Amino acid sequence: MPWYYSVHHPSLLDVAVIRYIKEMWHFNKKALIVVLDPQGRVVNPNAIHMVWIWRSLAFPFTSSREEALWNEETWKMKLLVDSIDPLILSWIFGFLAIGCSAREEIGIYELKQGNLSVKLTNYGAHIISLVVPDKHGKLGDVVLGYDTIKEYKKQTLGYLSDYYGVHHMMNDSSSFGATVGRVGNRISGAQFTLNGTLYKLIANDGKNTLHGGPKGFTLMVNKDSPGDLRAIVVYKLLGDNKMSITMKAKALNKATPVNLINHAYWNLGGHDSGDILSEEIQIFGSHYTPVDAQLIPTGKVVTVKGTPYDFLRPRTVGSMFSKLAAGYDINYAIDGSAEQKLTKAAIVHDKKSGRVMEISTNQPGVQFYTSNTLYQKGKGGFTYKPHAALCLETQGFPDSVNHPTFPSQIVNPGESYKHYMLFKFSNL
Repeated sequence: MPWYYSVHHPSLLDVAVIRYIKEMWHFNKKALIVVLDPQGRVVNPNAIHMVWIWRSLAFPFTSSREEALWNEETWKMKLLVDSIDPLILSWIFGFLAIGCSAREEIGIYELKQGNLSVKLTNYGAHIISLVVPDKHGKLGDVVLGYDTIKEYKKQTLGYLSDYYGVHHMMNDSSSFGATVGRVGNRISGAQFTLNGTLYKLIANDGKNTLHGGPKGFTLMVNKDSPGDLRAIVVYKLLGDNKMSITMKAKALNKATPVNLINHAYWNLGGHDSGDILSEEIQIFGSHYTPVDAQLIPTGKVVTVKGTPYDFLRPRTVGSMFSKLAAGYDINYAIDGSAEQKLTKAAIVHDKKSGRVMEISTNQPGVQFYTSNTLYQKGKGGFTYKPHAALCLETQGFPDSVNHPTFPSQIVNPGESYKHYMLFKFSNL
């Protein structure tokens, strides 16, 4: 296996293996090509190896550049080693073609512990299914989605076609179960200014950018935001019907906004059980961020008291729909949230099945969305219609990059980002 291929697929290696190969091959000592500066001094005797491993990223071939690149590889490998889960049951691989020649290996992975099982794919880090028992012990899948990877490709490749000028947008932009970013939710005007530089993004939600734009993480491509970002998503089953999701990211060379979000669509009665209007929900947020007609935050943070957004006490999802235009799509400021502190965000209860889901997070906000415009054929040929599911997307505040009073989402070079979610499933 070529050495550079292994480095670009770091899950095949760990840090100890790298050190062994470097020592056995005298990687730092054998000079095949020497790079000289204008004064004839040696810049780095390892230039050829740097080119083999990192290609154009190796330029300008200095020793400090080589050290920085190795540090980056070590960081990626440590993250991947941390993410290995002994509960993985199956690996089903396929390929995704991006552009004309690149082929990315994709797969479906199943984790199972006790009565809880979840299927995932590395294609957009989607949750494909999550199966838990109801109050009678009957197992049911409580997330909306598709039966095959091909359908997930169709979902996201619709964005790609539109981006490249083929004026045909697929009728599915739901992002079922996806990891969205690098900046989830909306950015007003598809632009923001950071450190004196104006960054113009691609609008895919009217005049605004939604969930990272048409080349966001759902498609595994994102080059419109500032700098390079390394990110990883770790799913774990913790016992007692609990699942955690950890999203980690690191800014490599420029300051950049980061707001990674999980976009699972939940129906605790079962993905094919109809609407969620009778499910009870409690949201631990006494304030919310009001929006304009384009669902862009106004910059204010106001109380939920006396509004249809008051779910401080449990009530059914549809209990105040008559006071809304179409349903919910709003961000709540989670009470008691603080950096790196795990705080309860919401509880959902489906009385018919008895299933309960409790969500906690270390993020300051949670987006409550009731799939208001959904109309899509999903698993088992079932057609998902408006209000067939709810989303509870823990997050930073929407459009934070354009509202300096909102909690900052900026990650500076060398800094790390971490978004932690804990899901607890039970029955009443």
